[in-house]
Amino acid sequence: MKITFMGAGSTVFARNVIGDCMCTPCFRDAEFALYDIDGQRLKDSEIILSAINANVNESRAKISTYLGVENRKEALKGANFVVNAIQVGLYDPCTITDFEIPKKYGLRQTIADTLGIGGIMRGLRTIPVLEDFARDMQEVCPDAWFLNYTNPMAILTGYMTRYTGIKTVGLCHSVQNCSRGILRGLGMEDKIEGRYDKIAGINHMAWLLEIHDKDGNDLYPEIRRRAIEKNDKALRGEIEKHDDMVRYEYIRRLGYYCTESSEHNSEYNMFFIKDKYPEMIEKYNIPLDEYPRRCIAQIAGWEKERDEILADGKITHERSHEYASYIMEAMVTNNPYKIGGNVLNTGLIDNLPAEACVEVPCLVDSSGVTPCHIGKLPVQLAAMNMTNINPQLLTIEAAVTKKKEHIYQAAMLDPHTGSELSIDEIVKMVDELIEVHGDWMPKYH
Repeated sequence: MKITFMGAGSTVFARNVIGDCMCTPCFRDAEFALYDIDGQRLKDSEIILSAINANVNESRAKISTYLGVENRKEALKGANFVVNAIQVGLYDPCTITDFEIPKKYGLRQTIADTLGIGGIMRGLRTIPVLEDFARDMQEVCPDAWFLNYTNPMAILTGYMTRYTGIKTVGLCHSVQNCSRGILRGLGMEDKIEGRYDKIAGINHMAWLLEIHDKDGNDLYPEIRRRAIEKNDKALRGEIEKHDDMVRYEYIRRLGYYCTESSEHNSEYNMFFIKDKYPEMIEKYNIPLDEYPRRCIAQIAGWEKERDEILADGKITHERSHEYASYIMEAMVTNNPYKIGGNVLNTGLIDNLPAEACVEVPCLVDSSGVTPCHIGKLPVQLAAMNMTNINPQLLTIEAAVTKKKEHIYQAAMLDPHTGSELSIDEIVKMVDELIEVHGDWMPKYH
């Protein structure tokens, strides 16, 4: 059994996924191939994973490293599973560029990795690399499953499922944490154990369609009442503003809770981040420039953690709730496992387009990933999803055709960008972003 990790320099994530595998009986003797283009970060990951292998797995697993594009095919050769966690262009220079240039045009963002002009540019940087991965996989591991964790999830997974022959599923944490998070946020922790829910939509904008307690009671009426009351109290100053103001406002206006955080969702629509109404930022507690702050903190935190780990080698690991090891285990052992997966909309959500990448419940076993039919979403939820699907599809179209006009169109139809800037401003901003990104992106005509 061989599991290849693309972007293994993402050490914390590699540690979780591969550490989980080392805690899983069917993978304890597996080969783990670590691939990256950064030699130092690859070495850090090798040292830490070797320590986990020794401390929790009696050094039974084989760990091999592959540095640089020239060794990529060898890293993939014979793989049964390929886990993808790359970030093309990293924080510096590309993420900085994705934030700072739009600011010049009056366009502010929070995370900018999934949609908005930042998500569009990230997708355009990443698809050419995934195209190379897919070409190599077709040659050296054509039957491998590609488990994608890299954002923008719907754009990248949508590209892989439509334009390559690689078996692909996109994975995100937001579905796992959704119903537990809303119950905790509303003081309904006693309802967490034994609950069951139904979630579907698109990545970072999937909807908690149903939620029941262990006795079958519908929890949504009380969730709606408490969420609206909590936001009203915060807006009146009776309690401190909280971190989920935007998603609770979704409950008030749309009737349903959304999977991904408020800082993400505040930039997926035309409602909250508005230059004309700057007071909205404070009103809904929206953290502008949040992702750059996180990157700086994570880099510093990782360097400290790495030094502590390397100083004594006493790192251990317990299996987490991360999907990857459970998916691979289900495929190998044929013990079924349920996930929220990102897949092509092959008739799964009736009122979203067939080309869309949707996030729906999926059964995983030895036959692969089998998504569930959902039917129609409530019309207002499908409409919200479509505002994001349109720029996603146009970004993929731009990446495939190399036509700059589709980048302009993706940005024009992005709800946040289109509501803030004129068409001429959008075109000028896109041109500047393409120029500054330089060789991180292919040439467009």
